[in-house]
Amino acid sequence: MDSFRAFRIDEQDGEVVAGFQELSIDDLTEGNVVVRVSHSTINYKDALAATGMGKILRRYPLNGGIDLAGVVVSSEDAEFQPGTEVLVNGCGLSETVDGGYSEYARVDSKSLVAIPEGMTPETAMQIGTAGYTAALAIHRMEQNNQAPDMGPVVVTGATGGVGSIAIDMLAARGYEVVAVTGKAAEEAYLRKIGASRILLREQLDVGKRPMEKAQWGGAIDSLGGDLLTWLTRTVDYGGNIASIGLAASPALHTTVLPFILRAVCLLGINSVDTPRDLRRAVWTRIGNDLMPQHLDVIGHRTIGFDELPEAFQAFIDGQITGRVVVEIN
Repeated sequence: MDSFRAFRIDEQDGEVVAGFQELSIDDLTEGNVVVRVSHSTINYKDALAATGMGKILRRYPLNGGIDLAGVVVSSEDAEFQPGTEVLVNGCGLSETVDGGYSEYARVDSKSLVAIPEGMTPETAMQIGTAGYTAALAIHRMEQNNQAPDMGPVVVTGATGGVGSIAIDMLAARGYEVVAVTGKAAEEAYLRKIGASRILLREQLDVGKRPMEKAQWGGAIDSLGGDLLTWLTRTVDYGGNIASIGLAASPALHTTVLPFILRAVCLLGINSVDTPRDLRRAVWTRIGNDLMPQHLDVIGHRTIGFDELPEAFQAFIDGQITGRVVVEIN
């Protein structure tokens, strides 16, 4: 391979600039495996990085894209022979090392996961970081004894990638799922993927007392702020709240009372730096009991590599439902 195309993000005079460039393998950050990338994804984090709306990259320049899937073309690690279909999510992609918006990627084999049997690279990216984060949240909650008989599980940011796949996975495992959304028009979508109840965000009374009436067995929250505070007040005894994002606010104004009187557990979910063994265990579950049942609905949209620059603004504007896959090759 002499040269190939990548969508690269740089900083010039304090401003973020991004666009397609021709690169060679030697231009990429270090790694012991080269992957011919076939698919990536767009996440809110990718949109923040590419538009400069958020400080995501820790060094410049880097190729964008926090997900990638493709085929190994050369490897210094015997575990990943040429021809092996692999994926990477998180692991510093588009933060400290070059990401998946590139026809080729050079990565550390410690970040690689062999795509589970029965899953294609495209399917893996329909799931991607969003689905992996949802699965990691459920895995951590169930390690901490979450079970369907504890009551409904609330999912905030329900129409987003993490929220959508979390609803699907939870419903398939027998949980009653309550979706919290600001998009009233998406009720049919949310019910189709497994939500049994829909709560509109603007109609919620988040309360003022340290603890309100217990209503939920657990929760997966991508918003932070007032909604996460409300969840701490309303999750029942022994329930788990998986905190996966801060789309609304990084603030959390609560008290210790839900934790010491109801034994509520607040679990922090970091999908970027997951230890290797746990990352592989979660992807194994995604290929088995946590395999989403409605990817044709959640991840139905695929765009070409050329369409990438125009696709980010819709994420910034909150107009996206479900997942968007980018076909690189």
